[in-house]
Amino acid sequence: MTAATATHLQVLEAEAIHVIREVAAELEKPVLLFSGGKDSIVLLRLAEKAFRPGAVPFPVMHVDTGHNFPEAIEFRDRRVPEIVVASVQDSIDRGRVRDEPSRNRLQTTTLLDAIEEHGFDAAFGGARRDEERARAKERIFSFRDDFGQWDPRRQRPELWSLYNGRVRQGEHVRVFPISNWTELDVWEYIRVEELEIPSIYFAHEREVFARDEMLYAVSEFLPLRDGEEPFVESVRYRTVGDMTCTGAVRSTAATLDSVIAEIAATRITERGETRADDRTSEAAMEDRKREGYF
Repeated sequence: MTAATATHLQVLEAEAIHVIREVAAELEKPVLLFSGGKDSIVLLRLAEKAFRPGAVPFPVMHVDTGHNFPEAIEFRDRRVPEIVVASVQDSIDRGRVRDEPSRNRLQTTTLLDAIEEHGFDAAFGGARRDEERARAKERIFSFRDDFGQWDPRRQRPELWSLYNGRVRQGEHVRVFPISNWTELDVWEYIRVEELEIPSIYFAHEREVFARDEMLYAVSEFLPLRDGEEPFVESVRYRTVGDMTCTGAVRSTAATLDSVIAEIAATRITERGETRADDRTSEAAMEDRKREGYF
């Protein structure tokens, strides 16, 4: 395959596999972050392809808020039965964080504690630049100091696919191999690779309620407020996160092809449409990333 004959997806795949292999060669103890969402599913497949016919030479870890969609957890345990689970509930029980109605922000402490406990010096994530403005200005190799913090003004140059993976004692690097992919690229890759994904990505009837122009699943983790009434709607999810801050979209797209057609027609990013944690301020994501978030 030459550059002239390679398809768009093949070019993206080759870049991502190159990044994964570079990290495995340069860093001593990487870990792949896996949530059971579409991006981490693609990331895991890329890691498997990077080292075939051998096994993936690093562990897979999920930072579990305890408020996840049950479909995603069922899929996670089936897809990666040996997964390392870093639990936000454990962080709460140990007094590391105080419980909040939405545990999304609490994942930062749990993640940083797990990185320190296991001695990970690199963490693969499935973030993409098209998701949100803060992620758009983050490099593929995103370095974190010994407090786990990210400084957008101190990023290393990445020229001609050359990456500097050197880290000092106590530091680590977050690595985003699919940074240059779009949401549509991810879905088309899922179709090409025939990857299984959790059922909530397809249209299904679910009991939901409306809040702040979003549809939330009725659950024990998100009490209804005065005036909020649950109703049944045909919905699907564009992103899989904490149930307390992840909204559904109205949809009848029950097949992969119909989901792809729907994504191709939309002009709103999945986080912009369905993630309440990104709506708290203009710089909500960047503020969380500076503290050590994914």
